[in-house]
Formats: sequence, C-alpha cells, structure tokens
Amino acid sequence: MKYGKIIGEGNTATVFEWEEGTVLKLFDQGYPKNAVEREFQNAKAINVMNFAKPKAYEIICYEERMGIIYDRVEGESLLDWVLKTGDLQGCAEYMAMLHKTIVQNRVSNVPDYKEFLKSNILNATSVNLMEQEGVLKILDRLKDGDTLCHGDFHPGNILLSNGHAMVIDFMNVCHGDFLYDVARTVFLVQYTPVPVEADDRETLLRFKRTLADLYLIEMNVTREMIQDYLSVIITARVGECPNE
Repeated sequence: MKYGKIIGEGNTATVFEWEEGTVLKLFDQGYPKNAVEREFQNAKAINVMNFAKPKAYEIICYEERMGIIYDRVEGESLLDWVLKTGDLQGCAEYMAMLHKTIVQNRVSNVPDYKEFLKSNILNATSVNLMEQEGVLKILDRLKDGDTLCHGDFHPGNILLSNGHAMVIDFMNVCHGDFLYDVARTVFLVQYTPVPVEADDRETLLRFKRTLADLYLIEMNVTREMIQDYLSVIITARVGECPNE
C-alpha cells in the first residue's frame, strides 16, 4: 500500500491519504517509538467514548517511519476557520460545545495529569530549585480525578466538518480534574508565544486573550478557578518545551 496526497502537516507528523475512508498519520523519522505507541494506546482507550473524534485502527511501520491509521475526516481546522472569519465568539462556542462532551467521560487506563506535570516540572532545569519545590506543592494540592482530559485541546486540534467540530491528536490524553484541561486550553490559546517579528503582533496577542476569555465564559469557568492550575502548567511547560 502506498500513501496518497498530503492532507495535513504538523510539528511531528504528516497526514496522508490511505485506504478508503482512512488516513495515515506518519511520524517524522527518528520520532520516539514510545511516544507513537502512547498516542495509539490513548486513542484506542477513547475509541468507544461518546464524543466526536476519528477512530484509531493500528500502528504500522512505513519507509522506516512509524504511523497510525485513523478515520479520515473532511474539513478544515478551527484555527484556519477563525483566522479566516475573525469570529472569536463562534470559535469559543465550537470549542466549549466539544470540550464539554469530552470531559463528561471517565477514564483510568491513561496517564495521570499530575504525573505528566510533575515530570515536566522536574525537567525544567532552568527553573530554580526553590520555585520548582513551590510549584510541586501547589500541584500536590490540586484535585485528583478520573475525568478524561484531552491535554492538547486548542483550535489547531479541532476540525470543522459540515458545521460539526471534531477533536484530533491524542498524544497528551490523561485523567484528572476537568479544570486542568480547561486551564491547559487557556494556556495553549493565550500564553503560547507569538513570534516577535510577526505582523500585527499586538493584534494577535489581543485576539488570543479575547478567545481565551470567551472560551472560559462558554465553559462557565472563571480565571480564579484555574489560577493554581495555570501557574503549575506555565512552569511545567518550561520542561515540556524548553525551546518555546
């Protein structure tokens, strides 16, 4: 079987047409095998859950690269849609409607969100020891839980198909408190960097802040409710993405 045309490209993988009704998400050469296997196991764990997503079928090795076969979904990313339309309110509504269906699910056979955060905090070698210890104490106080958390929920990982939103990318799926997943989304939407040389940088920064605010309103969550989660996520991100 040979893959067809490119459907999408990300930081770690390229998505190609595959057999009828499916796509091949082919990871970059040298991408860690355990990370591919983790995404596949996460995707399999949630296959039967009741929210909109492509189903995962199998892992394959193709031209010395690892890949996962998923259902094919026709549509555009919510990120492309909102950049094209400027409809921040509509984007927030799509995000919240889908996210609410995800966090209604309960799961235990995926990683614990606290372990994910703790590992990245300990990897944040540029953060001084006293600050690390303080953040770990905050993490310890946060709620445990068995709520399904996507872990990477943002407009770039949401596809719009015939007016319906569907989530993709299951690398960071975990279980925990739903406020963690809301806080993680706010971080990814608002706090991830905009290149200094970007055109209309100030406009983009306001765009990101406004979208995060509108999303929180739609989720019926205040910034006060996620304050501790955000502080932990911000420090953990230093270890997760040291070059960001």
